[in-house]
Amino acid sequence: MSSEDAPLDPQAFPELYGAATGVGSMPGTDAREAARTAVGALEHLPFLPELPARGPGADMIGRGAGLLVELFAQTEPSGWRFADRPGRDTRRARSWLGEDLDALEEFTQGHRGALKVQAVGPWTLAASIELRNGEKALRDRGACRGIAESLTEGLRRHLEDVRRRVPGAQVVLQLDEPSLPAVLAGGVKTASGFQRLRSVDRQVAEELLRGVISRLDVPVVVHCCAPQVPIPLLRRAGAAGVSLDFSFLTEREDEDLGEAIEAGTRILAGVVPSTEPAAVPPPPGARPRATAQSAGVSDPAGSVQGVRTLWRRLGLAPELLGRRVLVTPSCGLAGASPAYARTALSHSVRAAQSLVDNPE
Repeated sequence: MSSEDAPLDPQAFPELYGAATGVGSMPGTDAREAARTAVGALEHLPFLPELPARGPGADMIGRGAGLLVELFAQTEPSGWRFADRPGRDTRRARSWLGEDLDALEEFTQGHRGALKVQAVGPWTLAASIELRNGEKALRDRGACRGIAESLTEGLRRHLEDVRRRVPGAQVVLQLDEPSLPAVLAGGVKTASGFQRLRSVDRQVAEELLRGVISRLDVPVVVHCCAPQVPIPLLRRAGAAGVSLDFSFLTEREDEDLGEAIEAGTRILAGVVPSTEPAAVPPPPGARPRATAQSAGVSDPAGSVQGVRTLWRRLGLAPELLGRRVLVTPSCGLAGASPAYARTALSHSVRAAQSLVDNPE
């Protein structure tokens, strides 16, 4: 059998060159407008938007809770808590997800190629939802395993729905794990807020993540917008890509990043500001400066200069830049204005193209 005839690995990341995408959240409450922007601005890797401004159930944790199978959660004054049966919050989360999928389906008619969807990962979900006794589920390892199993089944059903709606798509799943570094470091606070839960052993964290990723027949990217992303752990767990806020990287991560890139892991580099930088007033008598929007995203090549610097420091081949790196905003765009969200995504596209046009 020739290499061209060999079956494609469903968990292999799509071959993209000079691509950009969004992290997930978008501003506002209009699902159609968000889908129009997420698809229209991103030719190579559009994504399913999340609109947390709609309220509980549209946020990252609420959407994740709505994906769970045979586990239900509701909002309490302290946050999300598991419940005995599905209630208003569960129904609302599932309804909003359906609305978002309807909008995505409308604007991806005829789409063939990569398409990204997002969902909260099991460790961040366990660190965020309380058990019925009021303590974080993270405290109970059995509960963590139950959440992972329920989430995996919910994600399988969700991915099937996405493929049915957009049959030409090669779906990529992004698992959002912003709490993972704190989970590993013992930094998650108890429900009272006065203490912290004990750290989770790295091998345990890796095995649980691997159990989720291995049962999903799509490539999985893990997103973490916190410092000290555990890149080797995510690679061993089966992640095809790692999405991170590039501003948090230090030279301590160089070896881990270099090994990941050389092994084929995609790096989704969050280099474009996710909120509009504050305007700087001109001094008395001076001409007005550029607006905050143009000042924050006026130089696509400059936005990825840190990526080029890292590449040179690691001694990697420049021609790999466009194949191994995708450009994104530093985090979700929920806190931005709709106009700036559109600008940030378009700027990400131009910045990604500059890595191809001028890798040096």
